[in-house]
Amino acid sequence: MLVLIADKFEQSGRDGLQSMGCDVSYQPDLKDEALVETIRQTNPDVLVVRSSKVTEPMLDAGSIKLVVRAGAGFNTIDVAAASRRGIYVSNCPGKNSIAVAELAFALILSLDRRIADNVDSLRRGEWNKKEFSKARGLFGRTLGLVGVGKIGQEMIPRAHAFGMRVIAWSRRLTPERAEALGVEYRSSVNEIAREADVVSLHLALKPETRGLIGAEFFNAMRDGAFLINTARGEVVDQEALKQAMKTRGIRAGLDVFANEPTSAKADFTDGIAKEPGLYGTHHIGASTDQAQEAIAAETVRIIREFKETGKVPNVVNLAQRTPATHRLVVRHLDRPGVLAGVLDAIKAEQINVQEMENIVFEGAEAAVARINLDNAPSAQMLSRLRAETTDIVELDLLKLNGQ
Repeated sequence: MLVLIADKFEQSGRDGLQSMGCDVSYQPDLKDEALVETIRQTNPDVLVVRSSKVTEPMLDAGSIKLVVRAGAGFNTIDVAAASRRGIYVSNCPGKNSIAVAELAFALILSLDRRIADNVDSLRRGEWNKKEFSKARGLFGRTLGLVGVGKIGQEMIPRAHAFGMRVIAWSRRLTPERAEALGVEYRSSVNEIAREADVVSLHLALKPETRGLIGAEFFNAMRDGAFLINTARGEVVDQEALKQAMKTRGIRAGLDVFANEPTSAKADFTDGIAKEPGLYGTHHIGASTDQAQEAIAAETVRIIREFKETGKVPNVVNLAQRTPATHRLVVRHLDRPGVLAGVLDAIKAEQINVQEMENIVFEGAEAAVARINLDNAPSAQMLSRLRAETTDIVELDLLKLNGQ
């Protein structure tokens, strides 16, 4: 199995892949057309990326079977194109949660104490204690979490350690779950905006979250409040944020931007970087040694299971619901040709198999197959299979829930 790694990746992960018999091509500077050409020439089985975009031409260039995002978010991968080609897409959720939460708090503290401005002033040879001795402090302030997945949850104990009150919203959060997490439930993002001194965003980028934090949200925020975004730049309407920074005194700590370069080193001309109320970092939330080692280990685990079993942990692009309406359960003797005969009969009736598994019992004498179908086979076909195939012990047709 050839694994092409097209971004920076820990040595421990490369060693782990090689130790389980994978051929590893480590080319961390590949991007865009160069990556397309390398895929065409080497035809890897697995592609591993961090920040590199994975486009439809890349997926067409070879016979890739699995794309692993060595990180949590997978918005840089054309998942729809991968799904059309039967290519698995997997990620490493939760492995960078602590690192991102640490950076989010670094941005909060830096904004409150104006750390970057202090450093800049000192480097210019200035001493201005009068200017920089003004800060609100965090104790007793309210932190509003928009999103309480693994990273959002890591924010909670850190906020409590600073004596902050925490309110939270997410699409799946319930009052009962909020109480269990030690936060106060709010039913909308605008409630968070109205109450919080600091808002920290921890949302995955999806169609329903793109631009979620927009003009209405910023109009509801308190004057001079902080917005922290270590999630994805696209969840924020960046023009609305710039306007709020100019007119409402909103200050922002951003690790992610709407128009980020695709390479690790490039010019950055986004005008928001010049706003005096912005403290920005270079999309480095997951970039700690601890997080990268954990992500590398998870990537190795994913590829090992795929290599050994054909199954993919953390796969993100399997259908949540298929068009299957019925399940055919075939209890049969474990002999050649049994399932081939069943599948031929299904094909003859123009029925499509949506999902299938065959479980073999100890001793390899009997097995049971579960075949999900997009239509019900005829009673005549089932009767014929029962009568003509002595290796079939039992044949049952079940209607799936919701059908």
